[in-house]
Amino acid sequence: MSKIAFVFPGQGSQQVGMLQQLADQYPEINETLTEASDAISLDLRRLIFEGPADVLNQTENTQPALLASSVAIWRVWQALGGAKPIFMAGHSLGEYSALVCANSISLVDAVCLVKRRGQLMQAAVSEGQGAMAAVLGLDDDVVQQACDQVADAGLVSPVNFNSPGQVVIAGQAAAVDKAISEAEALGAKKVVKLSVSVPSHCALMKPAAEQLAEILSTIEIALPEIAVVQNVSGQVAETADIIRTQLIEQLYSPVQWVATVNTMLVAEVDTIIECGPGKVLSGLNKRIQRKLQVSSLETPDLMSKVLSSTSVAV
Repeated sequence: MSKIAFVFPGQGSQQVGMLQQLADQYPEINETLTEASDAISLDLRRLIFEGPADVLNQTENTQPALLASSVAIWRVWQALGGAKPIFMAGHSLGEYSALVCANSISLVDAVCLVKRRGQLMQAAVSEGQGAMAAVLGLDDDVVQQACDQVADAGLVSPVNFNSPGQVVIAGQAAAVDKAISEAEALGAKKVVKLSVSVPSHCALMKPAAEQLAEILSTIEIALPEIAVVQNVSGQVAETADIIRTQLIEQLYSPVQWVATVNTMLVAEVDTIIECGPGKVLSGLNKRIQRKLQVSSLETPDLMSKVLSSTSVAV
């Protein structure tokens, strides 16, 4: 019997037209998008299906749009009698999607929270002052070394441990540029500067985290009905207080995605289903463990295929 986990994508997986095929077939998609839209007075359905892309890609819009999209797909899965996973996790923003789907935070609270999160993140660092880059082909400690060696240029640090040989760095733009050169000198196969307006998960986000903490203190958080593995620790959140604390820390702490997936592997998870637009996490998960069965639910055909292959609930 398969042991299933669900994972939820973060920023970068959005695109205009996502969910359109599912929305044409399953009413849960439009119902969820309407509920989320009403909560933040923004027509997410129109933005997701019609764009424009530059508006969808604004951080304060991307975050609620992706969260609502992932929750909508989960609700379709539930309505079709899909198997219950034993774990959930999400990459960065996706952690909020996981908590909603595990009945830890309400959709209305979460969509308001992540819209404000996006605004706070953007306000924390002026446009052009921060940067991020993906370093490919170096061990984690060597990436750390590259950042340490350019500390005189400013703040830069590893922020996403995505898979073996793929680490994202972030910080002040000049320091990131120097760290890129250092990583290349240390033997990186490739370094890709990311098209982002916010240097996520580094110390530059601490002012945003302080403001987010104030908002989170007013949000009701319950213990998840399905175990949620959190980004900061790579471990299952055992209390609502830990969830709240790590959501705050997540803004300025690295995403421990390899540790997150390894926690699932230790529990003998053999199937990880990506619940949201795109297949970014499926690629990372396969690189972490080749034997994993990975799949996406972003089209009706994929939904049917995965449903039939995981028809025995766990």
